[in-house]
Amino acid sequence: MRLADRTAVVTGAASGIGRAVAVSLARRRCHLALVDINQAGLEHTAALVATHGVRVSCHRLDVADAAAVAALPDAVCHIHASVDVLVNSAGVAVWGTFEQVSAADFEWLFGINVHGLVRMTRAFLPLLKASDDARLVNVSSVYGLVAPAGQAAYAASKFAVRGFSEALRHELAHTSVGVTVVIPAGVATSISRHARRPATLSDEEFAQGMARARRLLKLPPEIAGETIVRGIEERKARVLIGADARLIDLLVRIAPVSYWRIMQLVMRR
Repeated sequence: MRLADRTAVVTGAASGIGRAVAVSLARRRCHLALVDINQAGLEHTAALVATHGVRVSCHRLDVADAAAVAALPDAVCHIHASVDVLVNSAGVAVWGTFEQVSAADFEWLFGINVHGLVRMTRAFLPLLKASDDARLVNVSSVYGLVAPAGQAAYAASKFAVRGFSEALRHELAHTSVGVTVVIPAGVATSISRHARRPATLSDEEFAQGMARARRLLKLPPEIAGETIVRGIEERKARVLIGADARLIDLLVRIAPVSYWRIMQLVMRR
């Protein structure tokens, strides 16, 4: 897919993978509509991509806000003539087991990771289908392949993203819209630092979780962003990011039931 002079909408664009994707798209002279709830971060990303001479617009909104998402296509089309790529990168996390995570926090996470992604897809799909060559990109996770203890809420949301993306790919197979699901592992973003912490989670459990996150989240977002954009250009159905993601994908294929015991042994070592 040739991205020059196309237009992409990127959620979660204020930081992390979303920002990195925006920068990689801008290098290919793809115009951008940047979406995030963080206004300062949006402006920083806009400044980074503007150096590449592309048309950029910033749209501050919460993807969990149904009315705001429904109104977004008109706001984007007021500045950009069309939309050819939608990258759903916005996401949040919650620490703790299922019993520790409150119903309100579980619903908050699903409101962004799943319902927000679905709303964005529903809002922009007519514009994507109007393009002669379009791509829908949904960011899942290795926790959309495996479901570790302590990640019930997050894993459930990322499994949902993967299932939604795969079904939609099949439904859109005879249209101009291709669907890519992204499965990153260990990308050094701020998602763990900004994760909600249940009141029932002890200081020790929280400290252990943060320590594990620091050990696992090592891959620079810039590498993830470039990998995703190359996947868009190559019209890939699935993009695995990082050696960890490829190993976990292989492990799940080999041991679909017992993978968790194997992962625990590896982590202890």
